[in-house]
Amino acid sequence: MANQQLFLGIDCGTQGTKALILDASSGQVLGHGSAAHTMISGPDGRREQDTAQWLDAFTQATHQALASAGVDGQAILGLSVSGQQHGLVLLDDQGQVLRPAKLWCDTESTPQNDHLLAHLGGEIGSLERLGVVIAPGYTVSKLLWTREHYPQLFNRIASILLPHDFLNHWLTGRHCSEYGDASGTGYFNVRTRQWDLQLLQHIDPGGRLQSALPQLIEAHQPVGRILPAVAAHLGVNPDAVVASGGGDNMMGAIGTGNIQPGVITMSLGSSGTVYAYAAEPAVSPQPSVATFCSSSGGWLPLICTMNLTNATGVMRELLELDLAAFNTLVAKAPIGAEGVCMLPFLNGERVPALPHATGSLLGLTTTNMTRPNLCRAVVEGTTFGLRYGLDLLRANGLEAQSIRLTGGGSKSPVWRQIVADIMDTTVICTEQSEAAALGAAIQAAWCHSGSPDSLADLCERCVKLDPTSETRPIAEHVAASQKAYECYQQHVATL
Repeated sequence: MANQQLFLGIDCGTQGTKALILDASSGQVLGHGSAAHTMISGPDGRREQDTAQWLDAFTQATHQALASAGVDGQAILGLSVSGQQHGLVLLDDQGQVLRPAKLWCDTESTPQNDHLLAHLGGEIGSLERLGVVIAPGYTVSKLLWTREHYPQLFNRIASILLPHDFLNHWLTGRHCSEYGDASGTGYFNVRTRQWDLQLLQHIDPGGRLQSALPQLIEAHQPVGRILPAVAAHLGVNPDAVVASGGGDNMMGAIGTGNIQPGVITMSLGSSGTVYAYAAEPAVSPQPSVATFCSSSGGWLPLICTMNLTNATGVMRELLELDLAAFNTLVAKAPIGAEGVCMLPFLNGERVPALPHATGSLLGLTTTNMTRPNLCRAVVEGTTFGLRYGLDLLRANGLEAQSIRLTGGGSKSPVWRQIVADIMDTTVICTEQSEAAALGAAIQAAWCHSGSPDSLADLCERCVKLDPTSETRPIAEHVAASQKAYECYQQHVATL
């Protein structure tokens, strides 16, 4: 078909890389591909990845997506990368990676974050200065950690990149960053959209970090053309334009059509996020609300919980259940799991703000300690964290008639009903559960069009809601869920 306009969207996440081929003229997704990553875990909360795995997975997922779409890679007009936020990739002056990338879920730099937060004047000082409260997962404390633990290596830093910036660098040879992903570094002012150079100067008075920063570009601007060797390696058109890309939450917002006020996106992935578009940087007084920039020219007030499908996955492994069996057991247990409450803080937690917390099971008795109740408790516990966050966003003036659900957890009808009941709001899934990869492909089309105004048209054409997934809250369930949520809040208060 001659009138197709093909774009490649890539989402490099914690667990793997996903690729998707979008025909922007029809709004149809033609093919998918994916490849897994492994994690390097260590004591003290170390969570790192080998960046070479990302490149392999990028290649594998792209080849798979092209094959499944049955299209010629030479027809790809543009591509865009969504990446896990906050990760730190350090390059030397030869463009070589200095050490494994420290990830968003790495808490090893918590002492360094405490030091930097004190330097900024605590949470209030950080909010006033940057518009966000730096958290242990953010990039800035990883820089100080590197300086303290690897001083020789620190002295060789020539470039500081986020995961998606690193992939853009591999694709084009250029070092740049866009405002959305930059918002999660902790050395970027979300109100003025500029790097906070003084904070980097505090970490390194020599000025090395300042000179290693990538150039900031607008969300609709291209990074450049794909390098011929990389184009050949991926099997795509060497004239394809590489769009700015962005963080996974920013791309997920585009991929769920969340580019104007009134829509809430909730992502049920390894971590849980809730966010909405804002035209102004109305910074919440609540430290847990991160008023990041969006990758569509506005802002994206967001809350992130550190534990979601990773917690349900651990429970499934413990009880040796596949997904279908797990969901069946969740549905068997009553709301509130007969008093079994799980605080699923296996990775520490950001919302509620408990970085040193661990997970716990509470309220167990000889009669309620059943497999269904344990399964239900982990799903409810993770969803209560999202409810806590949604309440913070609502307190900051956020309003929405419905919630758009994405991520792996959204595929479960049982979980959708639990979300609808706990939030007392109708939920609906987008047809594409890979919202970040779709958002990246839409952004590539936007960038290729050269018109800043075309994003809304593209979202209207390419983002489709799945009417069969629409789930409304049930009044009796809402009341019972509220009681269980209050019980969860009492348990959290004791921490």
